[in-house]
Amino acid sequence: MGHGHAPAAGSGHDSDHGSGHGPGAKADGHGQAHTHGHSHSHGPAAPVSRHLRKVIAAILIPFTAAVVVGLVVLWPGGAPPHKRTGVGFDQQTQQATVTKVLEVSCKSVNASGETPTGDTSTAEGNSAQQEANGTCHKATIRIDTGKDKGRTFTEIVQPDQARQLHQGEKVVTAYEPSAPRDLQYSVTDVNRRFPMGLLAGIFALAVVVVGRLRGVMALVALAISFLVLNFFVLPAVLQGSNPLLVAVVGSSAIMLIALYMCHGLSARTSVAVLGTLLSLALIGVLGSAFIGWAALTGNTDDSTGLIHGLYPKLDMSGLLLAGVIIGSLGVLDDVTVTQTSAVWELHEANPTMGWRGLYRAGIRIGRDHIASVVNTLVLAYAGAALPLLLLFSIAQSGVGTVANSELVAEEIVRTLVGSIGLVASVPVTTLLAALVVSADRPGPQTDPAAAAGPATGRAPVSRGGRRRKR
Repeated sequence: MGHGHAPAAGSGHDSDHGSGHGPGAKADGHGQAHTHGHSHSHGPAAPVSRHLRKVIAAILIPFTAAVVVGLVVLWPGGAPPHKRTGVGFDQQTQQATVTKVLEVSCKSVNASGETPTGDTSTAEGNSAQQEANGTCHKATIRIDTGKDKGRTFTEIVQPDQARQLHQGEKVVTAYEPSAPRDLQYSVTDVNRRFPMGLLAGIFALAVVVVGRLRGVMALVALAISFLVLNFFVLPAVLQGSNPLLVAVVGSSAIMLIALYMCHGLSARTSVAVLGTLLSLALIGVLGSAFIGWAALTGNTDDSTGLIHGLYPKLDMSGLLLAGVIIGSLGVLDDVTVTQTSAVWELHEANPTMGWRGLYRAGIRIGRDHIASVVNTLVLAYAGAALPLLLLFSIAQSGVGTVANSELVAEEIVRTLVGSIGLVASVPVTTLLAALVVSADRPGPQTDPAAAAGPATGRAPVSRGGRRRKR
């Protein structure tokens, strides 16, 4: 920056405002030289004043303490044990390899029993006809893990099955010890650990290459978030704790860890935390009200039905609300951090702008953000539910009938409640950031001329200058 001396600690010198003529040295009141250029640094900035730090700390420290107490009190110590049902994901599995695949006549393996008669134009009749007259595959599968390692069994693959087995393919087999020996093992899925692991590695590499240190911290925060979900949220819910309370404590812990790890311990991050917290509270209130009003049970598919069967006392509607809160957290973080950073940068560009001007400018940025984020959220839910929507389309059901079904109504409530929280987070966070950054007290060495520099065209002459707030 061309200063003849190093800036005082905490002064936050990172920008000089030119006077409209070429750079040159000008002595200040202490006889020390300054150059007048126009440059902005994006490095770490000095914190806001001690007064504002105290105000923010007075809010966040009790909140953080409450989260820690909640984690300790609700800590489950592991999921409760239960006897395996052998249904869905609740079954014993082993890794296996397809060692041989032979083409055989479906009749020769008696895959379909007698040749069907009747209407083959239906899906069931057509499938039975293919099984009777088509070519099946007889696969030999070798168990690679567990006490039966090396054991083989055969499985007949029908011609109309969606998943066809191939020689050398890695698969997952289900094990049912109470079944007859020849029927104890069956193929349930493909082993896709390698492609999934490779994709995760590419993702991590891209984050680190582009984000550098912040990318590394983001990955660490992501890992911690999964640990909180896996070792606290899920076991605590299964142990019988209130799902809403568990979700609030767990999501608050994830929010504090992720935001401060990724964006640093600063007033800027603290404002984003406060905005996220208020928005989550609104989502919790709205979600609780409309899930109860719409009489949503949260028990709408095979997975939730299995959970309810294993743990009948589990509050499924509370679990639905917990999912709404946790699902909204990730997008909320993005919105609140972006809005807070926008207000801070607007203040850096024009330190004379009051909180009203900062709020109006920040809201203009936020409106664009709202449009893109809400559209993203709705499309994400629609994409996940695409097969379900396709079934309704095939059935030629009306929009009202589709929306009234509990399966779709759940997604509508989830999407709209989350979207309302996202929309509300923009003005809330923008207002908080504008009030905090404009209320900051200037340092004791700040010369009023420094603050007037950008507006009057005069160069700042104070050694302290206006501090860059963080």
